[in-house]
Amino acid sequence: MSDAEREHVVSLLNRAVGRGMITLDEFTTRTDIALAAVTRADLNVVLIDLPGMVNNDLGSAGQRVELKNTMGTTVRKGVWVVPPELLVSNTLGSTDLDFTEATVPPSVLIDLDVSLGSVKLVVPEGSSVNIDAVEVTAGEIKDKVRNGIGRPHFVLRGAVRGGSVLIKHKKKSLWH
Repeated sequence: MSDAEREHVVSLLNRAVGRGMITLDEFTTRTDIALAAVTRADLNVVLIDLPGMVNNDLGSAGQRVELKNTMGTTVRKGVWVVPPELLVSNTLGSTDLDFTEATVPPSVLIDLDVSLGSVKLVVPEGSSVNIDAVEVTAGEIKDKVRNGIGRPHFVLRGAVRGGSVLIKHKKKSLWH
């Protein structure tokens, strides 16, 4: 990973702003991530949802990311770039995904493969969630968002066996 590769990605992001594909705030967030990138996959993730902007020289990070967890904890929070597709594979563990400060594409497909584990999704205000394609066996889904129209839009599918999924907004602080 070289500084030249990072600078090339920043120039691609600059081009995306010029084309109206991302806002200046998104540009700033993605540029910070690109400049801190350690691997080519880290670099590619800031471009992955921008049509025609993925640099083939950076390797193929793919549009789908797998988060595997067996008897452990997986956490994504703060500033991170969400891929268009996530596979959450969780057995006897917990997965906490906070999308409130993340760079999120307009639509995110989340495939669930949960066995005796828990998944918590904290989605941004104004977003929407569809849970119609999730099969639940001896478990539960608590959708505290209950919004079918909004952006970003999260589509959940897959199976929850003896586990739980909680979808909610971030609690508002009394001090703000």
